[in-house]
Amino acid sequence: MAFRSCFSPLPLLGLLSYLLLHPITSTTGIRVSVIWRPSPELPIFREAPAFVNADTCGSRDMDKIHISMTLDANYLRGTMAAVLSMLQHSTCPENVVFHFLAARSEPEIYNSINLTFPYLNFKVYHFDSSRVRGKISKSIRQALDQPLNYARMYLADILPLDVRRVIYLDSDVIVVDDVSKLWEVDLGGKVVAAPEYCHANFTNYFTDAFWFDPSLAKTFKGRMPCYFNTGVMVLDVDEWKQEGFTQKVEEWMVVQKQKRIYHLGSLPPFLLAFAGNIKAVDHRWNQHGLGGDNFEGKCRNLHPGPISLLHWSGKGKPWLRLDSRKPCPVDHLWAPYDLYRTSRTWLEE
Repeated sequence: MAFRSCFSPLPLLGLLSYLLLHPITSTTGIRVSVIWRPSPELPIFREAPAFVNADTCGSRDMDKIHISMTLDANYLRGTMAAVLSMLQHSTCPENVVFHFLAARSEPEIYNSINLTFPYLNFKVYHFDSSRVRGKISKSIRQALDQPLNYARMYLADILPLDVRRVIYLDSDVIVVDDVSKLWEVDLGGKVVAAPEYCHANFTNYFTDAFWFDPSLAKTFKGRMPCYFNTGVMVLDVDEWKQEGFTQKVEEWMVVQKQKRIYHLGSLPPFLLAFAGNIKAVDHRWNQHGLGGDNFEGKCRNLHPGPISLLHWSGKGKPWLRLDSRKPCPVDHLWAPYDLYRTSRTWLEE
């Protein structure tokens, strides 16, 4: 039998709002309360399913896979999707440990991760923005000038001593393969492993002030420098420390302040320090540029070949384009990993 309510929905909504804001304890011992009410500025996410290890997985410290990403409210939706994709495609998801770097102490973000991934093995570390303040030069896109964009330079100083290798990933990636395959890459004595793109015009990443200065132009002497994207890297943390690469990258940032030798944020100092001296990884591990260029973010097609990781580097981000109802075809590959809970799905649940 159908039931038709004769009450106006407005008082009911008001009652629900009151219950959310004022927990009620009854005399029968039943407690109605809200454990956590998220900040209105943060998106709300659905709880991800629990993922368990296969029988073949080990349980020792040496079996752990360490992933580092930055935490920013503007990119949190991307981070959540990236984490889900890695867990979903991993043979040993319980062995994956996440190390998040945050510029500000925001308990709401920590709680959001905890509620979305109740079983996730993760830690949040504070990144002191003052370490790069005064060193950052204005680039072609404001998002590239944020201090947190430079946090990857300081991983060796921030991570615990027992983390000797780490995969660094940007927040706008989706992993569609077992991340252990990237983790197990043979560094061959190199500090950094990443896909190289030697067909790119390397000279375009630096200004004439760099190439026409004889002392600077000889930087790559004895090397065969190729472009690599710093949004997907495997790092030997111990070797990074021993060879003092944080200081080397910082020194290039000082030169940039003095002579304006490049236009892009944190990428060029990495190229200056490492290009031509990294371990090349299969291109399948960084199908980059899906966010278009740094100015308009126009749609791009996938590159030919197998794919293990999709990367929306560039101005266009899939969650923003999907919300605007103007997605690019590749954005539909990101959508299945989106845990964002809209107001409509909230009410339906």
